[in-house]
Amino acid sequence: MGAAYLMAISLLYVTTKDIEEARRISLTLLDRNLIACANILPQMESIYRWKGEIESSQECILVLKTVRAKVEETTAAVIELHSYETPCVLEIPVGHAAEGYMNWINGEVTSTR
Repeated sequence: MGAAYLMAISLLYVTTKDIEEARRISLTLLDRNLIACANILPQMESIYRWKGEIESSQECILVLKTVRAKVEETTAAVIELHSYETPCVLEIPVGHAAEGYMNWINGEVTSTR
């Protein structure tokens, strides 16, 4: 499959309360064929304003790899599965990627397993 026929890919940047939640969300999204891969960065500190108060918490970063055509469905699934009232889910469109890697992502999220 040539690059011109591939669906554009996106990364979704998501924060979670802990590694268990990140794994649970990742496995569910993989099972639903919404993502090809998830990267979990296990610990970071977030400092933010929430409901008028400055907060600080330890979180995980979850990077999800999908095709742009499935970003809305994947975002909705993350919100459904997430423990936060207002989870962080940010799309990062990918301008360029190695063709073989794009082939793999496209194949994973468009397969009919």
